[in-house]
Amino acid sequence: MTNQTKYKSGFISIIGRPNVGKSTFLNRVIGQKIAIMSDKPQTTRNKIQGVLTLPESQMIFIDTPGIHKPKHKLGDFMIKMATNTFREVDLILFMVNVDEGLGRGDQYIMELLQGIKTPVFLVLNKIDKIHPDELLPMIDNYRKRQEFTEIVPISALEGNNVETLLDQIQANLPEGPQYYPADQITDHPERFIISELIREKALHLTREEIPHSIAVAIEKISKEEGKELINVMASVIVERDSQKGIIIGKRGAMLKEIGQRAREDIEHLLGSKVYLELWVKVQKDWRNKASSLRDFGFKEDDY
Repeated sequence: MTNQTKYKSGFISIIGRPNVGKSTFLNRVIGQKIAIMSDKPQTTRNKIQGVLTLPESQMIFIDTPGIHKPKHKLGDFMIKMATNTFREVDLILFMVNVDEGLGRGDQYIMELLQGIKTPVFLVLNKIDKIHPDELLPMIDNYRKRQEFTEIVPISALEGNNVETLLDQIQANLPEGPQYYPADQITDHPERFIISELIREKALHLTREEIPHSIAVAIEKISKEEGKELINVMASVIVERDSQKGIIIGKRGAMLKEIGQRAREDIEHLLGSKVYLELWVKVQKDWRNKASSLRDFGFKEDDY
């Protein structure tokens, strides 16, 4: 960075319907898992901030909750989190799933973007799922409805065209400072990422009636003196007794599997051996209680 005035930096919001691949893209760009991934929609609840530092620029990506019709206070919170970023960032990536085509959810988001002066990129994700001949008519369909600063087709999963997208982002960012140290990849504390990794495994392994009733609270993280072992104690929170039974599983098998899979990711994150202890607790209707949302890290003025 020989000339400070030419260095570029900025905040980039990734928005879109649930399950279009926002978290997959963020993890691909950052090169490490900081956002949880699931084939179930509405996985991301908090704004996950990922930092990519290059010689000429620093890009701070904000992975927002999928924009959907809310059904409870938590849903209201998630939508407000996503739409609040529209005027707070330097660039918006509106990501769509080409495998599903332009739907009512995408049209709703485009309506929300009307009047926004922030540059908006249309990012057509999952191009590995369709025939190339299908892509151009799809691009034309979006272009007729709204003007975009750039239109970039990618596959976040396979990495196709992701470098091209990053080049376009860098070209459209303003000159600015390096906001974070070069080796920092997220602004979230380790406790938050650990809780998300545990929640991800529960999402992967449980049936459809469970996922969005799950929260994870980290009770304690400690390191024993003289030992290369970190102890993590966490509670998996559900809303009903029947859900508690499903999470625990027959003879504790499900909870054990969740713990084993989460421990591997946590060890990779912390670079140390981890002893993970999980409990399951019932907090009835926690998604509609301001006190519970506050306990799980959702700021009161955001819902």
